[in-house]
Amino acid sequence: MARVDIIMGIYNCEDYLCESIDSILEQTFNGWRLIICDDKSTDKSLEIVEDYARRYPKKIIVLRNNKNMGLNYTLNKCLKETSADYIARQDGDDLSVATRLEKEVSFLDNHKEYAMVSSNMILFDERGVWGKTQRAEKPKKEDFINGTPFCHAPCMIRREVIMELGGYSEDVSTIRVEDYDLWFRMYLDGYVGYNFQKCLYKMRDDKSAAKRRTIRNRINEFKLKKRIYKAFDIPKKDVYKVVLPLFKAFIPSFIYVFLYNRKYGSANREL
Repeated sequence: MARVDIIMGIYNCEDYLCESIDSILEQTFNGWRLIICDDKSTDKSLEIVEDYARRYPKKIIVLRNNKNMGLNYTLNKCLKETSADYIARQDGDDLSVATRLEKEVSFLDNHKEYAMVSSNMILFDERGVWGKTQRAEKPKKEDFINGTPFCHAPCMIRREVIMELGGYSEDVSTIRVEDYDLWFRMYLDGYVGYNFQKCLYKMRDDKSAAKRRTIRNRINEFKLKKRIYKAFDIPKKDVYKVVLPLFKAFIPSFIYVFLYNRKYGSANREL
């Protein structure tokens, strides 16, 4: 029986899917199973993962949605098939560093006080590495007002915890903030998480990715931050951070992209 079930929702990612799955096959930790759900792709994504499942029948399970349902629903469908001690995430166009699963399993095995673990991510595009994320090593409740304290795709969480929380919310108010909402509910229940400062994951993210944040997504982030502000007794001086998502929704996209690239750009960082 696998110790880690990796859940992956895919939609039209045929160009990068093989590379992503291969990065899992190349892991130094072998006690995993990959559960993939295709969210009604219109390209060859489903064909690609079905071919992998035929070649690795004991390691890869393929599910499919009859219509496009979105990531929240798709990940919950994967969760229903899990049985391992730990649940890990991966996106179909990203890469896991070879030692990622090994390090995350070892950490959770040896640190029972943490419900989940994630890591910082290297950001890359067709031209190569251009940046990295930076999250607090041991996020506290007050850190939530600044934004999601954990990167979603590199995370590994104890199965008993995520099932106790009911998985991902499928409410429309959590679209694009499904992970942020999950971590919020996790901390509300008294659980905490940890971030490796070393990057164990490579996220495919071109420098115009920020343009894909819609007004509705920003409103969802605003609503969640209101809940966080009230639930975690955030200092009044930080109340302005609640409305920042709305401000970002209405500033010109070229300005936001500039700020996004400046925040994560790696020109003077050690990767």
